[in-house]
Amino acid sequence: MEDEKIVELYFERDETAIEKTSEKYGKRLRAVSNGIVKDIETAEECENDTYLEAWNIIPPNEPKTYLYAFLARIIRNISLNCCRKKNALKRNAFVCELSAEMEECIPSPDDMDCRIDDMVFAEIINKFLSELDAEKRKIFVRRYWYMDSVTEISEKLLLSESKVKTSLFRTRKKLREFLEKEGYAL
Repeated sequence: MEDEKIVELYFERDETAIEKTSEKYGKRLRAVSNGIVKDIETAEECENDTYLEAWNIIPPNEPKTYLYAFLARIIRNISLNCCRKKNALKRNAFVCELSAEMEECIPSPDDMDCRIDDMVFAEIINKFLSELDAEKRKIFVRRYWYMDSVTEISEKLLLSESKVKTSLFRTRKKLREFLEKEGYAL
């Protein structure tokens, strides 16, 4: 079923919207969540919470042309919140590692001079990603959106781990330079 028709079902408050969403995107959404929480049962709970959240916010939102991205953002946030709750006393080392990597090139949200509007920043990141070749973009997105490990990325993309690490390092450096060129103090 097309995304537009699924969104229309949400607007009609037809419960088959959730069923159709699950059929079309359930496996992909669980994979995103499982990559973060590293537990299939928790990922399934996050998936169900995603459907509930979508049910509650689709009217007024109308993600007809970007339903998967809309759902992926929801499940990613739910999964990260789940990790935070589970690791309230001990920080998840993997998430800390990714945060440290990105601190090199993304402005600190605690610095008032560096605070920027999320939508503008997203446009700039999208512009940066669109200028990367397909392989580098896939590596970067797999690492920082899907939170795949270097090993997982190398296996999925059939690349050596050293090539993945080098690509990530160089892409972060390019992102930093790109953001500085766009006027963001780092």
